[in-house]
Amino acid sequence: MKIAILSRNKRLYSTRRLVEAAESRGHEVQVIDALRCYMNIEQNNPTIHLGGENLEGFDAVIPRIGASVTFYGSAVLRQFEMMGIYPLNESVAVTRSRDKLRSMQLLSRKGVGLPVTGFANKPDDVKDLIKLVGGAPLVIKLLEGTQGIGVVLAETQKAAESVIEGFMGVKANILIQEFVKEAKGADIRCFVIGDKVVAAMKRQGAPGEFRSNLHRGGSAELIKITPKERATAVKAAKTMGLNVCGVDLLRSNNGPVVMEVNSSPGLEGIEGASGKDVAGMIIEFIEKNGKLGKTKTRGKG
Repeated sequence: MKIAILSRNKRLYSTRRLVEAAESRGHEVQVIDALRCYMNIEQNNPTIHLGGENLEGFDAVIPRIGASVTFYGSAVLRQFEMMGIYPLNESVAVTRSRDKLRSMQLLSRKGVGLPVTGFANKPDDVKDLIKLVGGAPLVIKLLEGTQGIGVVLAETQKAAESVIEGFMGVKANILIQEFVKEAKGADIRCFVIGDKVVAAMKRQGAPGEFRSNLHRGGSAELIKITPKERATAVKAAKTMGLNVCGVDLLRSNNGPVVMEVNSSPGLEGIEGASGKDVAGMIIEFIEKNGKLGKTKTRGKG
């Protein structure tokens, strides 16, 4: 197969591992920076170009689109879909997962376990919004935040009101969520491929840090998950329409709750913690499922 990987940096661990895994199985791979692509949106003849060349002949495309380039990266991915090239994750699913509010609404509708979450537009509603999610302490999240950036723990009612009003004052879109104290600064990253959790790790926040992101100094270790946690992760992935994703869970007193579904999960932490060839599993999934024209939306989403 000829596989395109949409990635801005071929030296990144995840990109390197996908290239190695694909080439070791006899596939031809090209790493493409989506921001350097340009498109001809012509009637019945969609094409993608890079450096004066027409990008064609690909069987599948793996999107590794960073959050900061979601809009343009998704447009390039959609163009590949319109050309009939199989996407590991479809553009509509990637953009859906990047919108934290939309994700929560979709997961809620499907009955997936979630922390109590509130959303508002006006500062007048702050006190009632805080009450809706169970009061302080609570977590305030920027909708556009990634890797733990833009996530604040407000420990008192006054702190919560001040932070929320501050964010609203600069027109930032935020979610507020109940603080799951019993998780003790740890979450579980479930790596889903198809309809299976192929690996899981526990991420523990650094001392004094409630965020467990590895980018924030957290640590990772292999963990055995329960059947309910496994089922929750798979259901969350299906709800988002993602073939491959990282589902972040917290262990709450009410069972597993989903914090986020990541459409471009990093491979370094999960491969290091589990010792599994997750990149190889992704390529194997493409081998089994990657057929020209096999997209749900064909770029129409």
